[in-house]
Amino acid sequence: MQTKILLVEDEHNFGTILRDFLAMNGLKVTLCENGEIGLSVFKSEPFDLCIIDVMMPKKDGFTLVNEIKEINKNVPIIFLTARTLRDDIIKGYKTGANDYITKPFDSEVLLYKIKALLNRNNNSLLEIIEIFEISGFHFNSKLRSLKHKDQEVKLSPKESALLKMLCEFKNDVLPREKALKEIWKNDTYFTARSMDVYIAKLRKYLSSDLNVEIKNLHGNGYSLQTKE
Repeated sequence: MQTKILLVEDEHNFGTILRDFLAMNGLKVTLCENGEIGLSVFKSEPFDLCIIDVMMPKKDGFTLVNEIKEINKNVPIIFLTARTLRDDIIKGYKTGANDYITKPFDSEVLLYKIKALLNRNNNSLLEIIEIFEISGFHFNSKLRSLKHKDQEVKLSPKESALLKMLCEFKNDVLPREKALKEIWKNDTYFTARSMDVYIAKLRKYLSSDLNVEIKNLHGNGYSLQTKE
């Protein structure tokens, strides 16, 4: 079945070009010119993913996503916007977005982000992927086991959940807000400091392999990177 994308973008020329690019890559895209039309269309048929501009007439993107999430809390959301302020980015993730891409951007990168989100949103796939290879490490997230050569570490539930999420975003950026919301269920100063402690623990566990690194991307999140 063809993947259905809802694209809500008030710049007609830009929206048309992006719609046609995604369609050329096998996606079925419905383009709406403002938030009110976007909400009406979303109510009328199911979509696999939504790409939404922030600054729009009649209904802004943040409001639209809040209303979409009331209908389907699991649908992946990508904000696509010229707004680059840190507060806007944080608000986007708190609203429930899975990614926040600022204009101008690389269309091919957007395409790969869409595919990654659709894969991660596939529940049957997520149930299967419990084992990860991280350079010389073997990580079984279900058993909370991290092995390297003849050494094995048993991780705590939060350590395992955080490392699994880092693996799912390997060589990409895991937004702090997403990890806090899904693992700690809250985004506050204290939970953020708690996550920093767990990141430090994971770095210590992974320190025996120089090809593995968890980078802190200031203001954005963390990235598990390998030199494989």
